Amino acid sequence: MSSAADTIIETPLGGPTLPQERRLVTSIPGPRSQELLDRKADAVAAGVGHTAPVHAVAAGGGVVVDADGNSLIDLGSGIAVTTIGNAHPKVVKAVQEQVAQFTHTCFMISPYDSYVTVAEALNRITPGDHAKKSALFNSGAEAVENAVKIARKYTGKQAVVAFDHGYHGRTNLTMALTAKAMPYKSGFGPFASEIYRAPLSYPYRDGLDGGLAAKKAISMIEKQVGADNLAAVIIEPIQGEGGFIVPADGFLPALVDWCRANGVVFIADEIQTGFARTGEMFASEVFGIVPDLITTAKGIAGGLPLAAVTGRAEIMDASHAGGLGGTYGGNPIACAAAVAAIDVFENDGMVERAREIGAILKTRLGALQSADPRVGDVRGHGAMIAAEFVDPATGEPDAALTAAVAKASIAQGVIVLTCGTYGNVIRFLPPLSITDDLLHEGLDVVAAALADN
Repeated sequence: MSSAADTIIETPLGGPTLPQERRLVTSIPGPRSQELLDRKADAVAAGVGHTAPVHAVAAGGGVVVDADGNSLIDLGSGIAVTTIGNAHPKVVKAVQEQVAQFTHTCFMISPYDSYVTVAEALNRITPGDHAKKSALFNSGAEAVENAVKIARKYTGKQAVVAFDHGYHGRTNLTMALTAKAMPYKSGFGPFASEIYRAPLSYPYRDGLDGGLAAKKAISMIEKQVGADNLAAVIIEPIQGEGGFIVPADGFLPALVDWCRANGVVFIADEIQTGFARTGEMFASEVFGIVPDLITTAKGIAGGLPLAAVTGRAEIMDASHAGGLGGTYGGNPIACAAAVAAIDVFENDGMVERAREIGAILKTRLGALQSADPRVGDVRGHGAMIAAEFVDPATGEPDAALTAAVAKASIAQGVIVLTCGTYGNVIRFLPPLSITDDLLHEGLDVVAAALADN
């Protein structure tokens, strides 16, 4: 069997990468992958699950290659992380150069250029032309925690409103913000206090236009929390784990206007939607809103762990010196990767490519919806599209069908991810480096899996 390194070729958007093909030489999992899964069961905590039962040894373009020589089509991007493709050559070069210089000093001890460069880039490319500042962290959950800290410090208030179906992380505070109990919250409480939940605009299920949905949410906030007590409203412009729910037009602008009028910080959680994923650099731009604070992570650094809070300078500066930071926050290797990744997002046609992928996904999934009433809804923007599966007789969520389609797709060499409060959504998050042919083949496999179930 040839190694991954022996079969490197060129693809148009990803630079040097692997042969762009779906290839099954064993069943999934193959024997070498099964060996790793057995070791995982013995060595890794049972709470750390996995979606695809494979032992990954290489990835790039639109594929993940396992230890048995199988090449799987990647329609998940490590949950929207490898947006520019795995091991993008610009990221690889930047990381190699940085790791040879130094791996860590702690920015709070001895600052370095790349942290500042990332902050400058984020201040420039995030929505709004107001003065901004940024702070860097390790993960999306950590960014959310710090955004809440900053908003509370700035306003002098404590309450925070999140939304139905929202997902913001797995730490104690972010579990409180997250709506879904299993698997994220169940048994892990008690959770942080002063967290409240408002109804989201969910057009497929609530039937409300954006204005009416916003009126309902604002009424609940005013009556059950009160603007005088409210530090921040936090929302994903398009929800991620909650089911790729796209709010009705007008919902988000109405919330922003209410926050502005009432001295409440509006936080856009763009951890999954950010960096070209939705066909705009940030999903806030899809809806014409400018958040006060924006949290980013996932796609920011081409696969390395980095996160950020970016926002209005006067809000970001509310914290006292030493109030923000962390030992590894803004690690120099991750920052070098982010500088390279942001260059790719801005200059290598990623926004346009996301729109092209979105058009393919919506056309193909829309055809499935027309042919099969079990596909209740197709929604999303750019390369962030989902299909919601239902019982056609009742419209109730069909989690069993969703799980079966995902499992069958993975068995045939296509990695897909499920999501949704009801577990009945398959989300499509292909790397923007995927070829059209490979994307179509992956969708063919998903369609066949649906037809077989």
